[in-house]
Amino acid sequence: MCPGSKEHRYIKERKQLNSLVPKKIFFTKGVGTHKEELHSFELALRDAGIEKCNLVQVSSILPPGCKVISQGMGLKELKAGSITYCVLSRCSSNEPRRLLAASIGCAIPTDRNAYGYISEYHAFGQTERQAGDHAEDLAAAMLASTLGIDFNIDESWDEKKEIFKISGKIVSTRNITQSSIVKNGGHTTVIAVAVFLF
Repeated sequence: MCPGSKEHRYIKERKQLNSLVPKKIFFTKGVGTHKEELHSFELALRDAGIEKCNLVQVSSILPPGCKVISQGMGLKELKAGSITYCVLSRCSSNEPRRLLAASIGCAIPTDRNAYGYISEYHAFGQTERQAGDHAEDLAAAMLASTLGIDFNIDESWDEKKEIFKISGKIVSTRNITQSSIVKNGGHTTVIAVAVFLF
């Protein structure tokens, strides 16, 4: 095959496209408070350890074979100014004593050649556990419908978890959630983030 041929260019382009499929993912969360909403978001990003990145929000597919790594390992791989793809959940308010929550849910299929789902969810007036369970439910429901598992999303978590075990098609579900109560005199922002690495 000649280096300048059409076939060679096609193979090179396919390799470049394949390199855009994330190989790793990590989860992080943060909270920030400031009189300005934008600054509170920046402080939440700092708390999560991802303030130095140019974040690009993407939708909710966990690529086949994508490895979940720890937050510590993931943060070490980030470079200042890098374009960083993520699924981000964000909730902000300046209403005193308001409860905020932002959550990311993830459902990973048994078949490592199949893709999983990531859900983003934010809410007012929900605890960290309530928001986290709901985000996890959303991700599991999307994956289950793709796999042809029939269940009622309104059933309790334990019942759904049992259906997933019986089906043998879902390995695990998880969530990361940040909640906070808004303090007087400023904005509070909470974030939960799934960060992709290549």
